[in-house]
Order: sequence, then structure tokens, then C-alpha cells
Amino acid sequence: MTMSTGGTGEPLLIVGAGGFARETAQLVHAINEVSPAWDLLGHLDDDPAKHGGKVDGVPVLAGTDAVRSFGDARIVVCTGSPRDYASRARIVRRLGLPPDRYATLVHPSACVSRTSSIGPGSVVLAQAVLTAAVTLGAHVSVMPHVTLTHDDEVGDFATLAAGVRLAGGVRVEPGAYLGSGALVRETRVIGYYSLVGMGAVVTRDIPPEQVWAGVPARYVRQATVDHGALS
Repeated sequence: MTMSTGGTGEPLLIVGAGGFARETAQLVHAINEVSPAWDLLGHLDDDPAKHGGKVDGVPVLAGTDAVRSFGDARIVVCTGSPRDYASRARIVRRLGLPPDRYATLVHPSACVSRTSSIGPGSVVLAQAVLTAAVTLGAHVSVMPHVTLTHDDEVGDFATLAAGVRLAGGVRVEPGAYLGSGALVRETRVIGYYSLVGMGAVVTRDIPPEQVWAGVPARYVRQATVDHGALS
């Protein structure tokens, strides 16, 4: 397959064609406007009704299993929502690709300190800030206006929705989802595959696979999430 949006950089495929994937496509365009880096080939999505169409002008080429038809094109998996925030982890495990096949995408307006690091497959959207010695794992989603302060650690497959603020030394374990505008006190731990509601204020550690919400955040229920084997 050779379809392309006409870029001149390294071939890139976005897995997914929903909201996060569309935002990532716009991120790619923003990067290319500064310095051509990516040739965005299109989206791969497992909804057959989308195949052959376009979203925001970018073609939806085929299902995710077609990734091997595109040679050495780089990949970024852009799926997940509060209803199914483990989908990114499941897709990455199913694809079974080596880490160097995954692109790391950072919006030109994001501020990433020289002492911070970002893992393969992670996406950092507009005006996010990583202040000092922040560590993002692989396949992390950082939405617009997120602020991560000194020594924060965000595990693989975690999602930080728009406007999340972490004080210093917070650890977000793999697969956790923090809703829009959530605030987390310094040195707290957000357990793996837990879900923090939008606007919540977290003052205590949150155990794995639980849903917390409110001000201050309190336990709501056990999380129902199909993450399969932990990564």
C-alpha cells in the first residue's frame, strides 16, 4: 500500500480513527509545519465502515492487522476513552511490534525539560508541560494543558486527560486514566488501571483497579477494565 497525505518525512500510521487519533493527526501536521518530519499515510481502524473514507482529510486505510503491509512505517496507537481505557495496551500487545517501530510525538508548543524523558509510542499534545526529571513510559497519552512537575513518573499506557495537574513526585502506575482537570497532591500514587474522575482532587494514594472521584477524591467502585496481562 502506498497511499499518503503527501508528506516528505518518515512514513507514519495512526492506529485508531476516533477523537484522540484525529487530535494526533493534527499534531503531526503541526510538527511538519515547523520541520517536515512525517509522511502521514493514514489511519488504521478495526471498524470496517470507516475503511476507504477520511477523517479530517486523512484516509482510513484498513484494519489494525494491516500494519505489516506497510513495511517499516512507524506506528502510534491512539485509542482509549474512560469507557475502555485499556484498549491501547491490548492493541500494542496484539501487534507484537518492537519498540523501535513506535513513533514518539510531541507538539511543538509543549514544554519538555532536558531532564525529562518520553517513551516510545507516547503522544504529548499542545501546551503540555514537563518541568524537571519527569518520566513518561511507553504509549502514554498526555492531552492538552497537562502539567507534570518535578520527579513525576507516568507508567506505560497511562492516560492524562486535558488539564490534569500532578504535583511533584507523583507516580501514575501503568494503564491508569486521569480525567480532565484532575489534581493530584505531591508524592501520591495512582494505582495501575485505576480511573480518576474529571475534576477530582486526589489527596491519598489510590489502589489499583479502582474508580475514585470527587473533592477530595473518594472510592466509588472497582474498575471494570479488560487489560489482559499487565504490561
